[in-house]
Amino acid sequence: MGTLPPNRIPFLSARWEKLLLLTYDVAPELLIPHLPPGLELDCIDGRAFVSLVAFDFLNTKVLGIPGPGYQNFPEINLRFYVRHPETERRGVVFLREYVPKKLIAWIANALYNESYVSADMDSKWIENPTTFELEHTLKLKDSINKIKVVLEKSELEPEDDTLAHFFKEHSWGFGKSRRGQLLEYEVWHPIWKTLKVKSIDLDWNWASVYGTQWDFLSHHKPFHTAFAVGSEIKVFPKKLL
Repeated sequence: MGTLPPNRIPFLSARWEKLLLLTYDVAPELLIPHLPPGLELDCIDGRAFVSLVAFDFLNTKVLGIPGPGYQNFPEINLRFYVRHPETERRGVVFLREYVPKKLIAWIANALYNESYVSADMDSKWIENPTTFELEHTLKLKDSINKIKVVLEKSELEPEDDTLAHFFKEHSWGFGKSRRGQLLEYEVWHPIWKTLKVKSIDLDWNWASVYGTQWDFLSHHKPFHTAFAVGSEIKVFPKKLL
């Protein structure tokens, strides 16, 4: 992360706004099978973490070209935190990403071998005199899933040594090619300010959305919650390592 983006042409540019991160601590053994080669889990006191992240994609452009009807849409993903021991780069790996556009899911899966799925989705933002309200809805064949959150209006910038900074600030995405090779891509954005989360109402069928192995999170409260205001972002082309 930094004030100025790298002096290179991004593959994708957009604005990521209104990012809600609900983070859960999980047993490392649950995530190790999903690690791309050469990476290790980025743990705190031996605990590994996954984050349910809901946000809005806005003004999306691929190689500088906007796609009519494909610029503004919500995304909801489940990600975990990793580090590359040789380069010491910290980043994230995505377990599954939902978007409402089939073409976007197809492109991301084809080019980055990600786990994108298209679904019926919606996001709503309401401004009240003293608070904001955010609601995300994800509709699947066997479940309707909702996230509702109330936020204070005052912006904060968490210190570098806080959990909020740890979970929201990552410059690298990692994955695995179809041949099993480690791939990485750089994500640039300025450091995000946050809003304080006042309340959360999560009606989420974890088994339906992510598989039965995640059903246990239905009975757990988040380890940490954060809300980032967001900004412009740039995603640079992938590299095989």
